[in-house]
Amino acid sequence: MRKLTYFIACSLDGFIGDPAGDATAMYRFVDEEFLDFLKSEYPETMSTPGRRALGLDDLENKRFDTIIQGRASYEVALKDGITSPYAHLREYVASHTLKHSPDPHVEIIADDLVGKVRELKAEDGEFGIYLCGGSQLAGELLDEIDELVIKSYPIVYGTGMPMFGSGLAVTEFTLDDVRTFKNGALVRTYNRER
Repeated sequence: MRKLTYFIACSLDGFIGDPAGDATAMYRFVDEEFLDFLKSEYPETMSTPGRRALGLDDLENKRFDTIIQGRASYEVALKDGITSPYAHLREYVASHTLKHSPDPHVEIIADDLVGKVRELKAEDGEFGIYLCGGSQLAGELLDEIDELVIKSYPIVYGTGMPMFGSGLAVTEFTLDDVRTFKNGALVRTYNRER
């Protein structure tokens, strides 16, 4: 069974962006040390255009071969004319409003999101599934999330988009690892209590 990992950046107060979902205030914490960590541990979480800009096209996937993102997260790339932001992965976008994919490499999941995620998790393979952004999406998929990788940056939004955007029951995860960085960032890894 493949794992679904919610790999997300958040503020100290648990927001993944401001009330409009803008997370650019956190970008300044991606310094050389943090970038080295991403390159060595989670290279597939860097977008294809980002990898290209940094001359990192040759990075091999280490943990994931599939990505699921929400429409709002996908729209960030579309606004820049990028229709396949993670071309080095199998791409899915969960959306009730986006009826047709603008790219043959990107599949739209319009119905039965949980069923599709269960189908992907049941596939054979050594790599997992990267859940990338989408507060509502993460809330809808909470029961399917096997691992949380939370990149916490030393910033407080005060208000904004929460990590999980819906009313949820108490769900327990077990802390597996904490990595600290000189700039004050932390990466905490939690596994699902089942």
